[in-house]
Amino acid sequence: MFTLLTLLITSSMTVMAGAALAPDLPQIQIFFADVPRSAFWVKLMLTIPGLFTAIAAPFAGTIADCWGRKPLLLVSTFCYGVGGASGLVLSSIGGLLVGRALLGLSVGGIMTASTALIADYYHGPRRNQVMGIQASFMSFGGVVFLVLSGALADLGWRLPFLIYLTAFVAFGMAIAFITEPPRSQAAPDSPDSPEPSPMPQELLATLGGIYGLTFLSMATFYLVPVQLPFYLAELTQGQASNAATGIAIAALNLTSAVVATGYRRIRERLSFTAISGLGFGAMAVGYGVIAIAPTYTIVLLGLVIAGMTLGLNVPNLNVWLNAVAPATVRGRAVGGLTTCLFLGQFMSPILSQPVTDIVGTAATYAWFGGGLALLGAGLLGVPWLQHRILKS
Repeated sequence: MFTLLTLLITSSMTVMAGAALAPDLPQIQIFFADVPRSAFWVKLMLTIPGLFTAIAAPFAGTIADCWGRKPLLLVSTFCYGVGGASGLVLSSIGGLLVGRALLGLSVGGIMTASTALIADYYHGPRRNQVMGIQASFMSFGGVVFLVLSGALADLGWRLPFLIYLTAFVAFGMAIAFITEPPRSQAAPDSPDSPEPSPMPQELLATLGGIYGLTFLSMATFYLVPVQLPFYLAELTQGQASNAATGIAIAALNLTSAVVATGYRRIRERLSFTAISGLGFGAMAVGYGVIAIAPTYTIVLLGLVIAGMTLGLNVPNLNVWLNAVAPATVRGRAVGGLTTCLFLGQFMSPILSQPVTDIVGTAATYAWFGGGLALLGAGLLGVPWLQHRILKS
């Protein structure tokens, strides 16, 4: 029980890396108002951990396969606490970005180690269930962190950085409750000859599809924490508090958590491709509602609908990958997934900001929603097409 709880807590830290600061962005921007292009740099603070997570994850996967999951988890969790809490003392954008970069490197190790350990410890339907619980716990954690961050941000822009100190609690739990899986199950390569097993060629095409969907899922999902605080400020003419922004983003995570708890039952009825199609379709509808929302309440409705996406896609893509990747290459396969997950986060403002500068925030949600609708329809059509081919 405590082993699973530890893995769930460390998994939730990966969501906290970016989301915990989302309600605090307007406050941070006010503090750095005199810095040239401060709006861009402040938004980058939210997503730069994603870039460094994407860089670290492939190396983390190799380390996990060759030298073990637990050592990687311990080092990464400790560094996470140091990098995340650095905002309590640093007073320059450059320094804060460096701390966020360290945070991102640490997330690469935590996400890879935690997911690989779950895949090592659990098998079959139980693995599907635990992956769903993991996604749900991550989303529930996001709810708590976002609401707490919004409340703390109203008291001072530095205070939300206190949340990252919880990493040291997770570090102690990992020491006490995590055991390294037997090498024969997790990574049969000898520690004395740390050469990883080759990746099967027939696996690469499937992994490429999973990785592409992962990137798109996060690049579009992060329109919410990156753009929504500023959109709500426009919509309410500055009347929305940081706490209200935190609650709004938390609503999306709450839906995700509820949907993720039922993933095992959904998977029993639908294919991996169909589940991802439903996920992207829900995001398309949610973004459409946000784009035309006249009030804060309607924005909340759109976020609740869009939140289904993460509850479906996160466990689905994880289970899909672990179903096709053998244990000897699982660490690297999960590392690649982590890279695409957080590269999508990092690229989100880079892809969306030029659109926002031209058409505005509301139209940005509309344009991305239209693209997601096409993607969701295409994915839902794949099982039908396969069925027709088999019948003919």
